[in-house]
Amino acid sequence: MKIEQLLKDRSGSTCELCGATDALSVYEVQPVEQIDIESCAYVCGTCKEQIEDKDKTEVNHWHCLNDSMWSEVPAVQVIAWRMLDRLKSEGWPQGLLDMMYMEDDRMTWAKAGADADDMGHRDCHGAPLAAGDTVTLVKDLKVKGGGFTAKQGTAVRNIGLPADDPTHIEGRVEGQRIMIVTKYVKKSH
Repeated sequence: MKIEQLLKDRSGSTCELCGATDALSVYEVQPVEQIDIESCAYVCGTCKEQIEDKDKTEVNHWHCLNDSMWSEVPAVQVIAWRMLDRLKSEGWPQGLLDMMYMEDDRMTWAKAGADADDMGHRDCHGAPLAAGDTVTLVKDLKVKGGGFTAKQGTAVRNIGLPADDPTHIEGRVEGQRIMIVTKYVKKSH
């Protein structure tokens, strides 16, 4: 049986975080070694969008965690902890975090993902970048050793992400492979 069907059955075809019934999909809670029903949650489009993009977080939506944080599903617990941790400066989430209990291995999993949220390659607006993405330059950049200026608005396709430096990406401009500072690019959609 497919993971999605198992999650539908487990959740009763509702979002395991907020209880919504529309635009539901499988959400893989990273980082995990193996994708299975324990590492996935069935979530609505609203929850998924806000989990993935901090800038779209609507604090009031997450009052639903008051109930879902008590789920016995590991993936749901981890998401609940991460969202409460993200929102703790609002006041009320800290109280829920103080009440929440998770096994050590789940807490390690939750913290690993929370740390990953703060790291990684991000464009000038804070959107996460992935290898293979297309970005657009937001200003003219003089290419050192290249003898040309990469113009604002230039699309850079199929970018590479240096593992040791989240402030730079690699991309091909005018036939040359160059390093570009992430604060000078925006992700193309």
